[in-house]
Amino acid sequence: MPIYEYHCKKCGQDFEELVTSKDKSIACPHCTSRRTEKLMSAFSVKSSGGGGSAASAGSSCAGCSSKNCSTCH
Repeated sequence: MPIYEYHCKKCGQDFEELVTSKDKSIACPHCTSRRTEKLMSAFSVKSSGGGGSAASAGSSCAGCSSKNCSTCH
């Protein structure tokens, strides 16, 4: 089951949700509104050099300490 990132149009919060069905309406866990939109997610890969991970967005994520790229981009 995939995990998707969503943005709530009512309260402005970004959140992740484990989705079991494509047509299911996702409610915001902060305000329970169903006015949400799926965000474009970046994936990360294990780098061979430093042992960390590098986001697919490129070198601009190298110093980011967030686990959710949508909070810093």
